[in-house]
Amino acid sequence: MEPRISMITLGVSDLERALRFYRDGLGLPVRGDAGGGVAFFVLHGTWLSLFPRAELAKDTGVKMEGRGYQAFSLAYNVRNKADVKPVLEQAVAAGATLVKPAQDVFWGGHAGYFADPDGFLWEVAWNPHFWVGPEALT
Repeated sequence: MEPRISMITLGVSDLERALRFYRDGLGLPVRGDAGGGVAFFVLHGTWLSLFPRAELAKDTGVKMEGRGYQAFSLAYNVRNKADVKPVLEQAVAAGATLVKPAQDVFWGGHAGYFADPDGFLWEVAWNPHFWVGPEALT
């Protein structure tokens, strides 16, 4: 696994309010029109996304209540679909818990989730629609 974080996703209680805060209040550049129930901001070296808390819980398969749900996930994006499973396996071998195995997902990509030893959620994803790595800014 390369030493980077591709995207930080915050589970927000009100997407429109959060969008106004980050886009209008802080001036972060939004990728696209922020439609489809998620907002993406291009940062230098990483991305920030806002996703409704309940939808993030549903996507990860972790209940919103209790210690297991942290209301955000860290994302590690890979260049190829076949790279998702080996990264999940590497994380598990290092002490992570597999939360959701690698699988095709509703938005057209391939992804899975693991929880680090402290329970923080990481998504390992291949996105066929756009690359979210650092070279996306060039």
